[in-house]
Amino acid sequence: MNKKMAYMAMAMVMGLSVTACGGNSSDNTTPAASSNTENAAVSTESKDSTEVANKDKPLVWFNRQPSSSATGELDMAALSFNDGTYYVGFDANQGAELQGTMVKDYIEANIDQIDRNGDGIIGYVLAIGDIGHNDSIARTRGVRKALNTGVEKDGAINSDPIGTNTDGSSSIVQDGTIEVGGKTYIIRELASQEMKNSAGATWDAATAGNAVGTWSSSFGDSIDVVVSNNDGMGMSMFNAWSKDNNVPTFGYDANSDAVAAIAEGYGGTISQHADVQAYLTLRVLRNTLDGVDIDTGIGTADEAGNVLSDDVYVYKADERSYYALNVAVTADNYQEFTDSTKVYAPVANQLDESSHARKKVWLNIYNAADNFLSSTYQPLLQNYDDLLNLDIDYIGGDGQTESNITNRLGNPSQYDAFAINMVKTDNAASYTSLLSQ
Repeated sequence: MNKKMAYMAMAMVMGLSVTACGGNSSDNTTPAASSNTENAAVSTESKDSTEVANKDKPLVWFNRQPSSSATGELDMAALSFNDGTYYVGFDANQGAELQGTMVKDYIEANIDQIDRNGDGIIGYVLAIGDIGHNDSIARTRGVRKALNTGVEKDGAINSDPIGTNTDGSSSIVQDGTIEVGGKTYIIRELASQEMKNSAGATWDAATAGNAVGTWSSSFGDSIDVVVSNNDGMGMSMFNAWSKDNNVPTFGYDANSDAVAAIAEGYGGTISQHADVQAYLTLRVLRNTLDGVDIDTGIGTADEAGNVLSDDVYVYKADERSYYALNVAVTADNYQEFTDSTKVYAPVANQLDESSHARKKVWLNIYNAADNFLSSTYQPLLQNYDDLLNLDIDYIGGDGQTESNITNRLGNPSQYDAFAINMVKTDNAASYTSLLSQ
């Protein structure tokens, strides 16, 4: 359908009824086809974005998937808010298992040096980002699974913090074992806690730095490995203590400073392909705005040659979600990841503005101080927005309250599309209610 016909069709539909396409009505939600080739049903070809109801405009949730913080169950009402709603993130479980395996492989390869006090116990401490965040839960479980320190709770590995566990008596975790060179070693989680600051912000790097100082004072030479749910906290602990004590530290996100620190003893990190995620976040909006096949420039090459291979992302139609795949970054390959804000070459081609008119997007970052989102993700978004002819207003939150962000979405009618990164995964309705007014 050409642009003129698409515009006329939209005008006719809206003239018949302003309520023809309800925000959360299951009757008006068309699940994406498993082949990922359905045509986007929402288009804002009109130059005047007020001609499309806010509830019908393209919406991408990113980085924080609408879900229950208690059970992890996806919030399908939010993910199916309208026919142009999707989620973009990364495969949390695949990445979590990869991080755990990376830590285990390092221990096995360096067993002769890693047991610092020679007691036969490989002790590790764990910085947990947000106990209610699906990604944090997955990473904690991934480490405990790989090291065989996990204990099942309600059919899954318990991801709760343990406080301290120097004697191995905690009921939340168990002592694992590893056999290398005919010798069996005990692996013990000595301590773990959620890194939340006094103002309530989670994933807090300063809190992690203070925590490792406390832990090292209490049982210093028993700590053989430091593990973190992300690089922001990991680097804080590395700089505060583990670097000077030659204790390998493992994080997640492949932030530039963490990748560079591998040359100084940082054990490793996980790239969640932020370059692919940032592209997908904006590309899904671009396709929906253009009214073209949602797979355009993703699994199917666009006219500029942009296309992703299936080894860097997956699409799950039943979840309306795109997930980038993860890569372990270690001493063997870290030089390939030194620039975390470089656009992904296969999707770095400029779109023709005559065919893809400029559109205005409202996009928020839940916490302007978040290391990964502010130093990696947003710069990538800013590198892609011009390539995709999108004018984006970037809104930085305080990481504590949803209202700090939603209060700055006072006039959604001036935007053609929205990209939302929530403070808490339970709070999608705080945004959809505004768009439904």
